[in-house]
Amino acid sequence: MHKFEFEILATAAFKGERVAARRLAARMELTELQALLQVLTLAAGVAGLAELLAEREQLRLRDEQRRTARQADAARKLALRQTALQPTVTGWHGWFDGSAHPNPGRIGIGALLCGPDGQRVEVSRRAGYGNSSEAEYLALTALLEEAVKAGATGLSVCGDSQVVVNDVNLGAARGAKGLEEYRAHVVELMSALGAVQLRWVPRHRNGDADRLSQQAIANCRESSIGDEPAESGAAGHLDS
Repeated sequence: MHKFEFEILATAAFKGERVAARRLAARMELTELQALLQVLTLAAGVAGLAELLAEREQLRLRDEQRRTARQADAARKLALRQTALQPTVTGWHGWFDGSAHPNPGRIGIGALLCGPDGQRVEVSRRAGYGNSSEAEYLALTALLEEAVKAGATGLSVCGDSQVVVNDVNLGAARGAKGLEEYRAHVVELMSALGAVQLRWVPRHRNGDADRLSQQAIANCRESSIGDEPAESGAAGHLDS
């Protein structure tokens, strides 16, 4: 056999078969080519060597396709993360935070929207009852709704909830179960706004939104204890 034919056999052989061929060559004083041919012929059985080589080639092509797809998916995710981590120099910026006390429990949401010309919108209000992920999604929804009202463009949004940020960025195919309706509403709002960057930040870099959500929770507690309405500035938004 020629070198080309040997390469075909070596490519088709599994690792264990190549090891067995080397051992057979050493024991029987055969060339590696002769030993590999014997091992693969034995593996092919009644189907024959040609059929075995054809099947192995199909397996190799499928493995290569899967490997290429995984590499493309990894590259797409990396590009998505890099894009999300790039802050916009101009345009609108937003921060959101949602809290549930206890978890699940009363929800307070906070959001801050700032425009390039000094616009500032604050959201701090109660949002019913639910868990922490629902609270974060409600806060993000409130922020995006305010952005739509303000006609925001080039919006960059930050939040400290990896669950929500990843859920939105990864999309419905890989999103978390039970949050589908929240995600769909957020995606709809983001589509209305055009290009929106959504990225995760650590909690200490989300201080304003966290303060606003905690303020909503505090006012909710005061109202429950004293049966009094919350202060006028505790919920809603402030424009300037």
